[in-house]
Amino acid sequence: MTQSQSNRWALDAQYFLYFGVMGVFLPYFNLYCYDLGFSGWQIGTLSAVRSIVLVVFSIAWGLVADRFQKRRQIYILCNFISAALWGLFLLTTSFAWMLAAIVAYGIFYSPLISFLEAFAMEVLGKEKRRYGRMRAWGSLAFIVVVLLLGRFIEVYSIKIIISLVLALSWVQALVALSFPKVAISPPRLFDEGMRRLFNRRVALFLSCAFLMLVSHGAYYAFFSIHLARLGYDGFFIGLCWAVGVAAEIVAMYSSPRIFKRFSYESVLTVSFAVAALRWTGLWLIDSAPGILLLQLTHAMTYGTFHMASILYMDVLAPPGAKTIGQAVNNAVTYGLGLMVGFFLSGALYEIMPVSRLFAVSALFAVAGGLIFRGFVSARRANPQA
Repeated sequence: MTQSQSNRWALDAQYFLYFGVMGVFLPYFNLYCYDLGFSGWQIGTLSAVRSIVLVVFSIAWGLVADRFQKRRQIYILCNFISAALWGLFLLTTSFAWMLAAIVAYGIFYSPLISFLEAFAMEVLGKEKRRYGRMRAWGSLAFIVVVLLLGRFIEVYSIKIIISLVLALSWVQALVALSFPKVAISPPRLFDEGMRRLFNRRVALFLSCAFLMLVSHGAYYAFFSIHLARLGYDGFFIGLCWAVGVAAEIVAMYSSPRIFKRFSYESVLTVSFAVAALRWTGLWLIDSAPGILLLQLTHAMTYGTFHMASILYMDVLAPPGAKTIGQAVNNAVTYGLGLMVGFFLSGALYEIMPVSRLFAVSALFAVAGGLIFRGFVSARRANPQA
């Protein structure tokens, strides 16, 4: 096996384990909190505070990594410490203590995905269009976990998720030791990169991506709860998440063909439009077949949007600032965007039906798509603008 193949296998394994953990956390942690008796505001607050920590510390860690060329060392360190800190959730079911634990855990968990994306861009080199096939390992892990876990929860208890996240996190930390070493860039590239990173094009892209992730807040915070309140059991909830991720895997495996035929900007624009349709559908439809059909659109609202965002940011970020570029992208979208979406949906949950949260989500997706499309059209008409 060549060094390049070895590096790719190491990244494949990390994506698989990272999103295996997410397959436990995302669909079921808020449901676990709901089972503990937490209010909608408390659930939204836990999710939002986690997002705040992700925003602040993913950027901070990214700056340190690029400035001192310590991305690999920081990645390994944060894997081990975050795995250890997750154990705090075994010790308490108090909202206040869980809030403190989510902050401590988030400080060290925050840079993992942005560092992983930066590693992927570097290892793939000229084959970056194949990024989706590497990232699909994460989606595969997610779908396997949610399908199995739905049954486990029915047999045992929702409380099992805390121990599962702990076990998987430790495996991920150990596998991180095999992470590839990266080339060292001269300090001047960092200084030049930081000066060139923040410009109008980057700012507008991040603003629109922020709106897209705000629109996902209700989905990630309350979709499982919405299904539970409609009377669906744990298996169906897991099945819904699995169908969405299966569609995502198909999109990611098709990434070379998608990005050979369409520009990143075109893929992003269509993804915004499909998101608006998806959230509108969740607002209006409560039948099992309809919900499962809507989950197929996850291929575009997450799959193509995520791939195009990572690749687009890699184009926009100059050499010497690739890690911080992905960190800022992740912080503004999955950090700040989801934080606002969580807070907003948590507040609105108290005053309106859960289904109506998705109508609000659709408005944010429409706004992001229109702004992005308008900017792309203007830039094509006047490339110097």
